[in-house]
Amino acid sequence: MRLLLFLIICQCAINSVKTHSASNPNVILLMADDLGIGDLGCYGNRTLRTPNIDRLAEEGVTLTQHIAASPLCTPSRAAFLTGRYPIRSGMAAFSRVGVFLFSASSGGLPSEEITFSKLLKQRGYATALIGKWHLGMNCESSNDFCHHPLSHGFDYFYGLTVTNLRDCKPGQGSVFLKGVQKSLVIPIQITGITLVSLAIVQYIGLLRVPFRALGYCLLITAISLTVLIFFFYHFRYFNCFLMRDHQIIQQPLSYENLTQRLTKEAVQFIERNTDAPFLLVLSYFHVHTALYASKNFRGKSKHGLYGDAVEEMDWSVGQVLNVLDKYHLSDKTLVYFTSDQGAHVEEISSSGEVHGGYNGIYKGGKSTNWEGGIRIPGLLRWPGVIQGGAYLDEPTSNMDIFPTVVKLAEAQLPSDRIIDGHDLMPLLQGKVTRSNHEFLFHYCNAYLNAVRWHPGNSESVWKVFFFTPNFSPEDSNGCYDSHVCFCHGRFITRHDPPLLFDLSRDPEEKVPLTPKTERGFYEILRVIHLAVENHSRSLHPVPNQLSWDNLLWKPWLQLCCSSLFQSCYCDHDSERSLLEVNSG
Repeated sequence: MRLLLFLIICQCAINSVKTHSASNPNVILLMADDLGIGDLGCYGNRTLRTPNIDRLAEEGVTLTQHIAASPLCTPSRAAFLTGRYPIRSGMAAFSRVGVFLFSASSGGLPSEEITFSKLLKQRGYATALIGKWHLGMNCESSNDFCHHPLSHGFDYFYGLTVTNLRDCKPGQGSVFLKGVQKSLVIPIQITGITLVSLAIVQYIGLLRVPFRALGYCLLITAISLTVLIFFFYHFRYFNCFLMRDHQIIQQPLSYENLTQRLTKEAVQFIERNTDAPFLLVLSYFHVHTALYASKNFRGKSKHGLYGDAVEEMDWSVGQVLNVLDKYHLSDKTLVYFTSDQGAHVEEISSSGEVHGGYNGIYKGGKSTNWEGGIRIPGLLRWPGVIQGGAYLDEPTSNMDIFPTVVKLAEAQLPSDRIIDGHDLMPLLQGKVTRSNHEFLFHYCNAYLNAVRWHPGNSESVWKVFFFTPNFSPEDSNGCYDSHVCFCHGRFITRHDPPLLFDLSRDPEEKVPLTPKTERGFYEILRVIHLAVENHSRSLHPVPNQLSWDNLLWKPWLQLCCSSLFQSCYCDHDSERSLLEVNSG
């Protein structure tokens, strides 16, 4: 009798552990930056070594049709955190620039938006974001932090508030130089010719120009150029800095052992929370340019600095998985790995080395809604809950992470707004075989660019394009002349009727279908146009967070860890590391 009672108690304890792990799991979300789906071994790459990321595929589910809600960093990350198309939160631009470029911009993820981190924090989760944010920082003053990660449900932040750019690393060139030169040459020429002409007509007496007005014009022009030159000369100090919570700890950013520092922060966060549920978002700087790799990885891959960076990131993923194993947390933890969008194919260094990734068989890349720009890695592992080694070829979205983790934490999904993502668990556990995404809408900035339709009674995945980017050169696979593809005006070609592809037969989007080659051509377009109308009716006007006013650099919002006269320089991170080494 005692033995039976003992066995019953043991079984109850086991069931209790299973229930705990299944209802309130730890959540680790790993996001690479600009990583191509073809860069990983588990998606077919045979020359880059990614054993730790591949381990997630072997022990979990591989999503083969996982889609980013946008082909650009800022809107894609906004959609990931909120489960909503970025157009709904104002995180989609009507102008050419579709991401935040400056730390002292006033735009960002609105405080009214509900992130999964807010909801999990309310459920008692410890929450941390380590790495890249890129969703704004301040609104009206340099310390209101209205868009900061700590204002969106994260207890702890260590990373960059903007993004890693070429301009952040000396010797890597500039993202802005070519664009600034193109934008300024004509205005400067017009201003110069105008001022010289006015001086000449004043001198010969044809027209009396007030000397004071002429002086003001010269002064305004000189001040504008001085401010511009000053800003770009100090760009690295103003925009490339590392923060811990609300404090700048390194300005400008140092790339020395940067991945090791990010990894150490992630591991320490896990170690601090082994006895309570936690949410960790580890958002890598790899493999956005400027590329970097530490001494242990530099020169070790077959693909130059880009390959070194991918393999270093894979090492970091391995460290995270190892600490889960060490503390027996693997069975209690859902791990997700992805990229914010496809590889930036136009990234080529000043020396001619390819610094962009590989999108496999898929066309285009970052900034386009061709499959190369939006089809991203999607790996999910949860031993004992999700079957290992499985593949899912159903349309899924990075917006699906929001409802998935919110439901696992037993939090309530918001009822006052549309959530565009769907819970992935029924698919991952084989309880259903079809995705809830019958339609997915692909935006290029704020412009509806393409639509994906997966009918419930068909294996086909139809995709229509209302416009496509003009590649430059024409026969290339990207917009090399402008560094990225843009979304309107002379940069695109509109299609009437829209281009139609069946991705189940033509995943490379090589041959558009016609009424002659697809008998259901017009019926497919009719259904998709109806879906667009329904989707459009669900949209409501919201403030545009990526307007020119919200994008521009505002000196009063600029953070500086020392005075401007000291060039905004500090390195508390290295000082702390040195103290830790000495005390150890």
